[in-house]
Amino acid sequence: MSTLAYTPFIDPIAAHEYWFALLIPLAFFIAVGYKAVRTVDMRTYWRQVLTFTIQIVGGIILLGIGAYVLIAFAIPSLAPMPGS
Repeated sequence: MSTLAYTPFIDPIAAHEYWFALLIPLAFFIAVGYKAVRTVDMRTYWRQVLTFTIQIVGGIILLGIGAYVLIAFAIPSLAPMPGS
């Protein structure tokens, strides 16, 4: 792999084993920005940010579980492979 012409979508960074470590900071900073605009009472700001961060992370986990169930169980039972 040449470093002269790095193309991010063709040659991704080799940190794909650790993408989940970036989920919590990403969710936290999204929640900070969103709640900074949407919160009416700033006394409850950090509690709302924490709640929203947990909701984002929980939603991503549930989407991952749902995708796994769909791919591993539902699709093979709907369209079995020929010869199996």
